[in-house]
Amino acid sequence: MDLFSHSWAALRAAVAELPDGAFEQPSGCAGWLVRDLVCHLVIDAQDVLITLATPATTEPTADAVTYWSVTQQPPTGDDPLDALIVRLAAAYEQPNLLTFHLDDVGSAAGRAAELADPDALVSTQDMVLTVRDFRTAYVLEWTLHHLDLVAHLPDVAGPPAGALAHCRATLETIAGTAFPASFSDRDVLLVGTGRRAPTEAEVAELGALAERLPFVIG
Repeated sequence: MDLFSHSWAALRAAVAELPDGAFEQPSGCAGWLVRDLVCHLVIDAQDVLITLATPATTEPTADAVTYWSVTQQPPTGDDPLDALIVRLAAAYEQPNLLTFHLDDVGSAAGRAAELADPDALVSTQDMVLTVRDFRTAYVLEWTLHHLDLVAHLPDVAGPPAGALAHCRATLETIAGTAFPASFSDRDVLLVGTGRRAPTEAEVAELGALAERLPFVIG
């Protein structure tokens, strides 16, 4: 729960501190500006609220790791849903309207997650999982998108160290192997999920694991 709250609060704080011009900068998500990414975070917050209000009565079918689908095909930005996000973001016209909506819905999602029974069962995307696992899964969502937010904004604070370490462990569980110890947690997430290409030196260190990259989380 602490990681969920801490990573979400850090991401929202980073967005709140952005100057207006930053919203027109590219993000780490293919085809999305920062404003598009922030609009996606609004929808993420809505997803948290919807899921927490969708109780399930059957046994869990997923946990914090198996919640995620994994492919090797990085997004191109051409997906219809991705294109919809771009149109929605443009409709806000002014960055302050977008940040207000994120703060409003995002705060509600954070409070709802804190108040929810961690052992309660919820349903989302045809899966059933505990609130605890759902919140834990979203630490990866918040952290990867925090990296996307600051991809071209070096002066903006990145994700908390604890969240980066947690997400590295999650990605290594997904991969079924550890990344080289010389890789920082940040670089494991960027290289491991295809957000940047590994250098020649990194490819050599990765060995056979390099051939399995990227692990595209969706």
